[in-house]
Amino acid sequence: MGRELLRTVLEKEGYAVMEARDGAEALEKADQDTPDLVLLDVNLPSRDGYQVLQDFRNHQKLADIPVLAITANGMRGDREKCLAEGFNAYHSKPVSLTNLREEISRFLSAG
Repeated sequence: MGRELLRTVLEKEGYAVMEARDGAEALEKADQDTPDLVLLDVNLPSRDGYQVLQDFRNHQKLADIPVLAITANGMRGDREKCLAEGFNAYHSKPVSLTNLREEISRFLSAG
């Protein structure tokens, strides 16, 4: 599922969505307008999602935001690696919209 489709689905659910092309832009936008939750692709240009996640975790203002991995990495061990690296949840592509909706709702209601 592409970023555009994911944005459309989330906006139809009533969520306000911010988008970023890469990790640096994501961090900059999150610092300016703190999100309640982040969906982060593990395979990003320039810096991978693990590095971007560490930037979030090391940033005082953003450290506690739930970050969900969205990734094409669906091999054995990928889920465990994402969770061990500090992602709050893992979704492999193609993403199940039902599962993603449920997880987003769970994280947002817990916050």
